[in-house]
Amino acid sequence: MFQNLLDQSTIEFDRKVTADVSRMLKDTGKTVSVAESLTGGLVGSKLSYFPGSSDFFLGGVICYSPLIKIKFCGVKPGTISKKGIVSMEVAEEMASGIRRLTGSKIGISTTGIAGPSGDGISVVHVGTVFVGFDFDGDVRVKRFEFSGTRTQVRNQTVYAVLGYLRNWLMQQPH
Repeated sequence: MFQNLLDQSTIEFDRKVTADVSRMLKDTGKTVSVAESLTGGLVGSKLSYFPGSSDFFLGGVICYSPLIKIKFCGVKPGTISKKGIVSMEVAEEMASGIRRLTGSKIGISTTGIAGPSGDGISVVHVGTVFVGFDFDGDVRVKRFEFSGTRTQVRNQTVYAVLGYLRNWLMQQPH
């Protein structure tokens, strides 16, 4: 019974945050696009949830492989070889690259390791996540250390993205 209440509470929170972000994007006239690795399309799914989302959500790229990050998101091969695929620098280049590619005002990226184990290459551990935001040239990257299952890490990342975006939008003049 308690688990059902917890699940319902999570669903209501999820809808509220998604609705807030959607409304604020519409109100401000800002557009957004995503470059998702770790989340595999989950952020884009949330941004396109409500009718009318095409007013602000331009689209995105699921860029799981380094080649797609380079080809579509403008990540420099040297950045990957020097900093690693899961890094602040890659998240930054992904966010800026997707914003430029789509012409949106806001570019968002996700990269990290969700688990259950690492890729054997990265020096970061499971649960390490970098989220990049490019707010029309003002680039910010946030590092998170999540725990839990693969699904939990991915979902926590989506909530972090939406929460940060909502807070940023709340500070914008309307």
